[in-house]
Amino acid sequence: MFTLTEETADDWWEVEALYDLCFAPGREALSSYRLRDEVPKVAELCLVARDGDGTVAGAIRYWPVRVGRARVLLLGPVAVHPTHQGEGLGALLIAESLNKAQAEGWARVMLVGDAPYYARFGFERLDGVEMPPPTNPDRVLGLALTDGAWTGVAGRVMRDLPPAP
Repeated sequence: MFTLTEETADDWWEVEALYDLCFAPGREALSSYRLRDEVPKVAELCLVARDGDGTVAGAIRYWPVRVGRARVLLLGPVAVHPTHQGEGLGALLIAESLNKAQAEGWARVMLVGDAPYYARFGFERLDGVEMPPPTNPDRVLGLALTDGAWTGVAGRVMRDLPPAP
């Protein structure tokens, strides 16, 4: 049994330790991380899963980006502790956060990932959407949370910086 909550500032170190454990060294050198620089995450969609002992078992984060003039959610990273992999926790985090994103009024979500895994959530390859290099275009996937949300959306993915004060 897992408890899902919004990530708080108190969760930050545990979540970062989980990401360090689950991903290769240098994960922050990936091009998707440049899209997150100086951009606040979409806090209400960033979830932490704790197991029955209260230990962080999984986490998911989202960031706002732009493709052309369209606002888009960038899903990732999502990670599950190795001791809980194969229990459906990653799917739970993705499904719950996507439902919440739709309820919050977001129209579209994208990620960089394995198409066979994410296809079960409805993600498909995005033609015409360019992640910063050296991203493999076959791994750039999108999901419309409203009908036709990706229609006419194309171009480079860019940071969605908050307005200057």
